[in-house]
Amino acid sequence: MSPFLPARFLSALLLCVPGMGCAASSQAAATRAPAPAKPAPAASAPVASTPVSPGPAKPRARDLGITFGGTAGSLNAITDVPGVEVGHTTLISGEGKLVVGKGPVRTGVTAVLPRGRERMAEPVFAASFALNGNGEMTGTTWVKESGLLNGPVMLTNTSSVGVVRDAVVDWGARHGLGWELGLPVVAETYDGFLNDIYGFHVKPEHALRTIDGARTGPVAEGNVGGGTGMMCHGFKGGIGTASRKLPEDQGGYTLGVLVQCNYGSRRLFTVEGVPVGEEIRDLKGCYVGSEAPASPFARNIRPCAQSASLAAPPLSEGMGSIIVLVATDAPLLPHQLDRIARRVPLAIGKMGGLGEDSSGDIFLAFSTQPTKPPADSPVARVSSLDNEHITPLFEATVQATQEAILNALLAADTMTGADGIRLFSLPHDRLVQALRKYGRAPAPVKAE
Repeated sequence: MSPFLPARFLSALLLCVPGMGCAASSQAAATRAPAPAKPAPAASAPVASTPVSPGPAKPRARDLGITFGGTAGSLNAITDVPGVEVGHTTLISGEGKLVVGKGPVRTGVTAVLPRGRERMAEPVFAASFALNGNGEMTGTTWVKESGLLNGPVMLTNTSSVGVVRDAVVDWGARHGLGWELGLPVVAETYDGFLNDIYGFHVKPEHALRTIDGARTGPVAEGNVGGGTGMMCHGFKGGIGTASRKLPEDQGGYTLGVLVQCNYGSRRLFTVEGVPVGEEIRDLKGCYVGSEAPASPFARNIRPCAQSASLAAPPLSEGMGSIIVLVATDAPLLPHQLDRIARRVPLAIGKMGGLGEDSSGDIFLAFSTQPTKPPADSPVARVSSLDNEHITPLFEATVQATQEAILNALLAADTMTGADGIRLFSLPHDRLVQALRKYGRAPAPVKAE
């Protein structure tokens, strides 16, 4: 691996499991996840992928001069909030025709640890909110009741929520935290366009590995972890992150966001008020090979040879979901974190999301301030930011969520998956061209 690659690529670990293809397991797994490049084989059995070294780093939104306002933290990631750790396990294997139980596989698991593994048992104040509830985030009944979150927040695909939830309980039991981690928070979005979602390829060991591999520092984005097989605004989606650092006169607090982006239509996709989706009307989902996909959600999809046609109908859009996690070191109580979570939809609306009927748009916000009482007392002494000073955190939430969504799109690579369905990455040059057309010419941000 080149010593000149950015730090966020240097810790990538590719694990090839017999019969399961290759799993990339690390907080810093390569942003440029390996995508099948060969034509679909004639045989129905999937072809196992092989480890591929990551390519050059793709620019993030700020590298293109798109900031959405505010000052980012040093990493511009949720891990700018002290103590937060992130891990990914990425599962990619096979290509060609979908054979349920065999593949192709394009999925994974992401873990966000609010206090890291060493302080897993120590709860954080938290709150959740759903813009539209056609999705799942387990464990939130107790979060709403108690105002507390114990353990990690796990992200995966729709059909793997149960196995990941059970794995977290198992992890807790192995570490003497069976009670504390008995009601895990696990959220999902649907990756069934690219992934053999009913083949149940996420196993307990993948979730356990993701928790154990979580780290502070830079966070891999795009086709990684739970975001591996996702589609966002008709482009290839995935994991994205961003952060904001408030000025000292506003408390100097840090707020970070991580998204699993799998929502929205192309037509409504907007960046800084520019209708980017209307400007990039081609590059719609298509399929390679001679046989059309069997999925009822892909009944209108066309061969990739016709994908340049502006009239080509897309895959079913607006039926996906988005999970948004907001972390902060600001001293907020659960009712204030509920207010933070309720500002996330403002960012999604700015990007063109509607909270469509079939979309699961579910958000969770937490504060890392101490919550435990001293050993000799049942009374915890906690702090609460005066509500008159909370508005800058609202603004930071909206700014960082927009940037995290765009970072997910910018990091994702074009991917071909089950039944040869192909989703295209958002072209950076055409994004910038669209912004310039509408007088929003970005100026590249100089590295500090």
